[in-house]
Amino acid sequence: MESQKSCLLITYSQEIVDGVPLYVSSNCLPVKALKYEPAGHSFHAAAMKLLGLVEHEDIETDDRSVSLDDKSQDFNTGSDTFSSKGKKKSSGSQQQDHYALLGLGHLRFLATEDQIRKSYRDMALKHHPDKQAALILAETTEEAKQTKKDEIESHFKAIQEAYEVLIDPTKRRIYDSTYEFDDDVPTDCAPQDFFKVFGPAFMRNGSWSVAQPIPSLGDDTTPVEEVDKFYNFWYNFKSWREFPDDDEYDLEQAESREHKRWMERQNAKLQEKAKKAEYARVRTLVDNAYKKDPRIQRRKEEEKAEKQRRKEAKYLAKKLQEEEAARAAEEERIRKEEESKKAAEAAQHQKKLKEKEKKLLRKEKTRLRTLAATVVAESHFGLSEANVESTCASLDMEQLKKLCDGMDGKDAAEKARLLSNALRNESSSKEATKIEANGVERFAPKSNSTGGRVTEGSSSILNSYEKKRDHGERNRLRCLGKQSKSILRELRGYGRLFLNLLGLADRLRIFSRP
Repeated sequence: MESQKSCLLITYSQEIVDGVPLYVSSNCLPVKALKYEPAGHSFHAAAMKLLGLVEHEDIETDDRSVSLDDKSQDFNTGSDTFSSKGKKKSSGSQQQDHYALLGLGHLRFLATEDQIRKSYRDMALKHHPDKQAALILAETTEEAKQTKKDEIESHFKAIQEAYEVLIDPTKRRIYDSTYEFDDDVPTDCAPQDFFKVFGPAFMRNGSWSVAQPIPSLGDDTTPVEEVDKFYNFWYNFKSWREFPDDDEYDLEQAESREHKRWMERQNAKLQEKAKKAEYARVRTLVDNAYKKDPRIQRRKEEEKAEKQRRKEAKYLAKKLQEEEAARAAEEERIRKEEESKKAAEAAQHQKKLKEKEKKLLRKEKTRLRTLAATVVAESHFGLSEANVESTCASLDMEQLKKLCDGMDGKDAAEKARLLSNALRNESSSKEATKIEANGVERFAPKSNSTGGRVTEGSSSILNSYEKKRDHGERNRLRCLGKQSKSILRELRGYGRLFLNLLGLADRLRIFSRP
């Protein structure tokens, strides 16, 4: 210990009893710091203490700060030591009116830089101490003269300070922000007093707007489009207002670069908090006005009425559509019932007609059999009951009626001739029909080998073939059709000639009988 006291370090002060070393620990085991020396403010305080240049109370305070600096390991902990340094103090004296000193009290924040410079030149020339020498000489005593001189100089310095503040945009904005301002927000009012209550409030807060000029609140007759523009402006309001606070830190009092940065961060936090509160206040003002605005209320009522009207119109349209659909469905049902009823009546009538025709046909067949009974009995022209039945089966009612009417009242030979002619006409018509069918089948597509219809592939080939046939082929087919028709006409002529010959032969046979 004696050797240590002969060469004492600054660390070995009275706070460290008998020079006991400090113990520094972290996540590892404790380690002895035998030569742990203070630095910075702690070094200065310890050196001043050893030299005896500070008082006892100051020594205790500085030693406590030394111990705090020794224990701080990061910037955040060290930044706490800055909280009591560099704080702006409220002077308690009333702030001077810079605009009034320069004669711009009637313009205030609306004053331009040219107006500020011109007013400053005029006021500086007017209140310069050299220009006020007469006022000093007017005083009787030396003390009064000195007092008057100090008053003139202080007033001139105030003018200079006012000019320095107002000519600098940043300082002027801060100064304008500190001016006394009514932050009251109207909450409720009668509908007839809306414009009287909220109009001045918007004009008052509009002085902080970045965008100038601000739109007017208007009156009860303002168009809705202008009202919407007004509220859109205020809902997107941008303010240039600053919020200087007594708790802010003076950057000029910073002891180091880190200290100044820490002050800037603290000041930025205070500004951000104040700006949020300001924007919330303006938003509350706009919301209250929007709720109480009679023009907005009328529009909401009109929109509500229009919405209700559209809803009712939609309901009525839907109801009419449903009624129309129901009426159409009922008409369709009635129409179908009537159609089905008419179809049933028509079917019943058709059935009756068919039964009547069948009855008439049976009657005519019976009549023909009765009239042909004598012909069959006498075997005229070789006619038999089979020929009579064939005639009854092949002829329709009109033909049968015509044949029976022709045979009625005639002798057996005439009846036989008429019946024979009917049979020949029937056979010739059948032959002509067969020839026509053969002519059509000649040009019709043939069926496949299985006896079925032409397959889809063969049909497509036939279609492609028909499309590719030229005009000559179609003409040749037309010629063949015409030739077939002429052949049919000739065959019909031959058929009639054959029947005539048969009739002539029958007559000759009748006359040749003994």
